[in-house]
Amino acid sequence: MADHIKIRPATGTWVVRAAGAVLGESTQALELVEGDYPPVIYFPRSDIAMAFLEPSETTTTCPYKGAARYYTIQAKSGAIPDAAWSYEDPKAEVAEIKDYLAFYTSKVAVEEV
Repeated sequence: MADHIKIRPATGTWVVRAAGAVLGESTQALELVEGDYPPVIYFPRSDIAMAFLEPSETTTTCPYKGAARYYTIQAKSGAIPDAAWSYEDPKAEVAEIKDYLAFYTSKVAVEEV
């Protein structure tokens, strides 16, 4: 793994809410810290209501994690474009985040409860 990326279990219970609705709750979340960036909570897909997420056409590539696919949340109040991302085939050094999703905290609420 790249020296500047650390992945560990996120302690406690984590919730993600969009437009007031709970999209998921997990006790199996992971915390990823990359360099000086704030920690990012990754939720197992199995703990997220995937019916509310639609793949978007947006993709990015991280030299350390691989190709990211983005998702738009279909909320009752309207679409929240590219609010989540996933490394569906991450590099071996960060394989723990396969089948996990992360969310932009500027678009949804990610909180420990």
